[in-house]
Amino acid sequence: MKTVHVAVGVILRDGQTFVCLRGEHQHQGGKWEFPGGKVDEGETVAEALSRELAEEVGITVTGSEPLTVIRHAYPDKQVVLDVHKVTAFDGEPHGKEGQQSRWQTMDALKPDDFPAANREIIAALQQ
Repeated sequence: MKTVHVAVGVILRDGQTFVCLRGEHQHQGGKWEFPGGKVDEGETVAEALSRELAEEVGITVTGSEPLTVIRHAYPDKQVVLDVHKVTAFDGEPHGKEGQQSRWQTMDALKPDDFPAANREIIAALQQ
């Protein structure tokens, strides 16, 4: 089974986190997610995180720290999510690729609205 290594950014500000809606054509489409993307060959997680957040939500990461690593098997693929808290950034996050996006309080995050692999991230944030 294919394994996809993903850098995920939990962008934090004023007790809220920034989330994006996955496109219907994507794996787990129509669900909310923490932005990020695939770690390319020869790229560090920090490099992938910076690149993906610049491409996807238009910010420049200036401060982050590891939160957790999640391994999750879907029926069609496995994912390894390298999750980082993004605590400092330049720019204002927005759906740069046309996707819906919003700031949300931690207690408003509903696990059923996210891909199954993201549920551990939500649990960590709501502790």
